[in-house]
Amino acid sequence: MPGASDSGVTGGIEQHVRFIDVQKSFDGRTLVVKNLNLDVAKGEFLTLLGPSGSGKTTTLLMLAGFEAATHGEITLSGRPINRVPPHKRGIGMVFQNYALFPHMTVNENLAFPLQVRRKGRAETEARVKRVLEMVELPQMGNRRPAQLSGGQQQRVAVARALVFDPELVLMDEPLGALDKQLREQMQSELKALQQQVGITFVFVTHDQGEALSMADRVAIFNQGRIVQVGTPEDVYERPQNRFVADFVGSSNLLPPDMAARLGGARAWTSLRPEKIRLLDTDNVADGLAVADAVLQSAHYQGAATRLTFDAAGTRLAATLPAGAAAPAIGSTARLAWPRSLSEISPDVT
Repeated sequence: MPGASDSGVTGGIEQHVRFIDVQKSFDGRTLVVKNLNLDVAKGEFLTLLGPSGSGKTTTLLMLAGFEAATHGEITLSGRPINRVPPHKRGIGMVFQNYALFPHMTVNENLAFPLQVRRKGRAETEARVKRVLEMVELPQMGNRRPAQLSGGQQQRVAVARALVFDPELVLMDEPLGALDKQLREQMQSELKALQQQVGITFVFVTHDQGEALSMADRVAIFNQGRIVQVGTPEDVYERPQNRFVADFVGSSNLLPPDMAARLGGARAWTSLRPEKIRLLDTDNVADGLAVADAVLQSAHYQGAATRLTFDAAGTRLAATLPAGAAAPAIGSTARLAWPRSLSEISPDVT
């Protein structure tokens, strides 16, 4: 793999996890993960993002040891772990359903991973107390999971993953069962906790907003392959192909002829709806493309109004900030956007 080295150090950055030419098939014929090459830096918060069936969860399970790679090698801190059983990998795991033992108290749930590792009673009690304080549940140790809210159960599941001081924590859709407000709160708390403990997190989600708000980097999966890896800003502002442009947020995908006519580009381009603005003057700043378009629909969405225009046969979606007046349906508006559009590959993989 380009840039790989036996030391696990690439470009001065310590690579904590490495997938090297990894493949996975469940039936011996169809590959659900195809030639995966991916490095995860030590202390990084990496999100695996993609639709259902794209290979992201299978990748996480191979790293955890719950699934075996059909081909290729996975290393952790420079050590091959393909043949290391899950309980000997030193990896904490958080599942969507939390997987807490219902008959045990919170303290007993948190003590269980330490008892399996034969830690002494005093050390176990000290570690349980420490992680409960870390997740801000110091008074909940004697309660059972059924006596906790969904957010509290999620915190306990995270505490259990951290209690034995793992070198890596894996999370598979851990916020999927929470309502929107609590989910957003937990996103902030998880990110702050990861920064506090400094442990490498690999987080699986199909929620684009969740991935962008939490990750240091995002690896986007489609049809068993990673189609782009980068910072949240990279994948949103500079998508490399049609799939990323369309899956991460929303985008106006313009083929070369339309891009040339509407923006001066000569390739497939991605134009985000929020980049389009309505002009109320004939004075156009340098670097802007301009087109007249007929408003076809307007949908109020609280924080913004989503507008759909017809620009000489090309459909363009735009967003208007909350409080701004939208033109009348059927009227013609002058639209403007930066000429420096993101050129993308027409391929979806």
